[in-house]
Amino acid sequence: MSDPLNGREIWVVWGGIFRDTSFTDLEAGTEELHGPFSSMQDAEKVWLERMRRMVDIASHRLFVLRALPAGKP
Repeated sequence: MSDPLNGREIWVVWGGIFRDTSFTDLEAGTEELHGPFSSMQDAEKVWLERMRRMVDIASHRLFVLRALPAGKP
């Protein structure tokens, strides 16, 4: 199987406005996906900027997620 990451780690920022504070279901049309980023620091900058803009919405959450190359733990 081909490695779409070419042996590199990447980071993305994902989330949105959730239906309630159980944070299991997103409200339709609110999903956000930013990236990919080549470093965690770059992803965290975008995470911080987006979270600051949405600070007044208690059910808004974003997560920094790391994708690993195939075969890496």
